Amino acid sequence: MDYRGKVTIVTGGTHGIGEGCVRVFAEAGAQVVFCARGTKEGRDLERKVTAGGGIAHFVRCDVSKEKEVRALVDGTVARFGRIDCLINNAGWHPPHRPIDDFTAQDFRDLLELNLVSMFVACQQALPYLRKTKGNIINMSSLVGSIGQLHATTYVATKGAITAFSKALAIDEAAHGVRVNSVSPGNIWTPLWKEAVDASRDKAKARAAGEAAQLLGRMGTIEEAG
Repeated sequence: MDYRGKVTIVTGGTHGIGEGCVRVFAEAGAQVVFCARGTKEGRDLERKVTAGGGIAHFVRCDVSKEKEVRALVDGTVARFGRIDCLINNAGWHPPHRPIDDFTAQDFRDLLELNLVSMFVACQQALPYLRKTKGNIINMSSLVGSIGQLHATTYVATKGAITAFSKALAIDEAAHGVRVNSVSPGNIWTPLWKEAVDASRDKAKARAAGEAAQLLGRMGTIEEAG
């Protein structure tokens, strides 16, 4: 992939799949603007990518806050003059619990983080993406189609991301903007490691995650990026 001269925004870019996207696009020559809530991790990745010859700029941003997403997009255009690709990756998987143990507010908060943030980012970036005939990549999940035990709120957000992406792709085709969603299976990310570490039998938990993939192993963040 040759992305020289192009500008990519990655949300949730300091860990897991988001970090993989930052690295892959920077290696392909893109000027990458990425965001997350953790400043230290963001600055560390910015330095590593830059030291390797890539161009990456970190912006602290809580994507659940519309004002901060607008500032992310406006700042990217002010710095680099254009946007060619938006990767909506920021999101969270709550601990597995039956529906009885979630509150309606838990669900609302997750919708804001996983879904509404994507709507806002797309809405803010599209005026620029239409000019470059760029593209949007929304990170969904396989469980949005097949379901998952004790994950009603998370699965609902991911299913909605897939549906939202399909509808937006129809709208934006007239402007030459491509919109796709990606639905990974199990990818070995810090979030997966956190879940394994919190389980009673760590070896069994990881083995179950590996066995759920046809290849018999989890994917890597580089493969997902």
